[in-house]
Amino acid sequence: MTTIADTIVEIIQDAGVERVYGLPGDSLNGFTDAIRRTKGDVTWAHVRHEEAAAFAAAAEAALTGELTVCAGSCGPGNLHLINGLYDANRSRVPVLAIAAHIPASEIGTGYFQETHPQELFRECSVYTELVSVPEQLPRVLEIAMRTAIEKRGVAVVVIPGEIFLQATAGRPKSAPIVRAATVARPADAELEKAAAILNGAKKVTILGGAGTQGAHDEVVALAERLKAPIVHALRGKEFLEYDNPYDVGMTGLLGFASGYRAMEDCDALLMLGTDFPYPQFFPSKATVIQLDIRGEQIGKRTPVDLGLVGDVGDTARALLPLLDADAHSSHHLDSSVAHYAKSRKGLDELADNDRNRTPIHPQYVARLVSELATDDAVFIPDVGSPVVWAARYLKMNGRRRLIGSFSHGTMANALPHAIGAQSAFPDRQVVALSGDGGLAMLFGELLTVRQSKLPVKIVVFNNSSLNFVEVEMKAAGFVNYGTELDNPDFAAVAASLGIFGRRVEKPDDLEGALRDAFAHDGPALVDVVTARQELSIPPTVSVEQAKGFGLYAIRTIMSGRGDELIDLADTNVFRRLFS
Repeated sequence: MTTIADTIVEIIQDAGVERVYGLPGDSLNGFTDAIRRTKGDVTWAHVRHEEAAAFAAAAEAALTGELTVCAGSCGPGNLHLINGLYDANRSRVPVLAIAAHIPASEIGTGYFQETHPQELFRECSVYTELVSVPEQLPRVLEIAMRTAIEKRGVAVVVIPGEIFLQATAGRPKSAPIVRAATVARPADAELEKAAAILNGAKKVTILGGAGTQGAHDEVVALAERLKAPIVHALRGKEFLEYDNPYDVGMTGLLGFASGYRAMEDCDALLMLGTDFPYPQFFPSKATVIQLDIRGEQIGKRTPVDLGLVGDVGDTARALLPLLDADAHSSHHLDSSVAHYAKSRKGLDELADNDRNRTPIHPQYVARLVSELATDDAVFIPDVGSPVVWAARYLKMNGRRRLIGSFSHGTMANALPHAIGAQSAFPDRQVVALSGDGGLAMLFGELLTVRQSKLPVKIVVFNNSSLNFVEVEMKAAGFVNYGTELDNPDFAAVAASLGIFGRRVEKPDDLEGALRDAFAHDGPALVDVVTARQELSIPPTVSVEQAKGFGLYAIRTIMSGRGDELIDLADTNVFRRLFS
């Protein structure tokens, strides 16, 4: 007898799915047994927490662009998926979640482990449906998969456990469910409107985001024609930063002054495939053109003068012939590029060994990781200060990838994302830049890395604190409270689990430790003791933030913790002035 579970596995296999991330449970038994019987055509990727399963699926989908699958058993099992599914949906990657349910006859009775997954997951998905009878399958599954692929998001199919074991209805299969190739660009009249605005502007700046993936050359060609500096959002870094003489860095909370200035000084801003979220960093006086494949995104972050719906590459190729190469001087571009060179020099000066003085500057850690990693490495920073250092110091080249929880912004993403990335690309170097708080939150996934023999390289920024939260507190004028972490020796813990571990407390020892970890044939963890008081200053400091730091200083002294101010000054001022 061919069961519903057999049919599900056959359909996802036809779509190119190679593994399902999850944790077994009795309501999933029919599904996991169907996977077992494929004898390796589709494998079960075991994790220690379902949240990690969803993160792993999200990372694989981000790197491959193809549908991935995770699964959770009824009640608490699939409920644990929710944070990783939020991350996947907000990152716009195609993930199918199979959420097993309690017996259908017991729904609504307060049965053991009862939840209502179709309601719980509705906000973090593009499609969610409960299967009540076997006849709904495989049609509901196929709809879910197509929706996830075409809308680039999460689809959840909720299935009572006993339905997995029932005979399939025998509906003919559809063709393999994969993304359809399309051409998407605005109508000619809309392109002409955009060209008129851009040709009439004296100073154009381009802001590019994740939507520029695959369109590097087209965006650079636009910049060349418009004499426009290119500012990239964080998710655009990996696609625009390399081989780009018009790049002037990032703006926003993680960026630097040159990106902010290039946007503030322009009289026309061309936004390409970006959902950059911070209104305060948009130009105060500029005509704004926004291009996005999703028309509903236009105008969400700042008022626009012209909205265009289309793919960045397709649109750029159609727009370029309409742009006048002689309409713009290079003054705005030259000034922006020079300012970027100055900003970049200042940032690079912070990323040094500092004459072997401790604690180690986290900028130095990120710089060495970038220099020592392979040319096609996948970097995955934890949310918090590791994202800041990754954004500023990891160098992209068109082959490297930089993924993370950049839209959802959750702690503890680096390690479980790395599990998915390494599972999909076992021979590629995957580097998780973990915060000490993030690593500890899903610490059990170190066991997954060991059990699955995944050669993930984990670099821990160990500052014994929730560091980015402390910076936010300082900026708002609060005394740091509740943010201290009493950490173990993470390298010793890793070693006790059978993972290569090395602890680094002095800058002189860092390069050797990273080289050894990166060369190790298997998982490795480097625990780096970094400066707790290192400040990651945004490109422009508001009056409110300046006041906040003043209040923080006063309140810290009044609370008897003036030594914090001495450490803060020593880390960020004195060591630089007298080095």
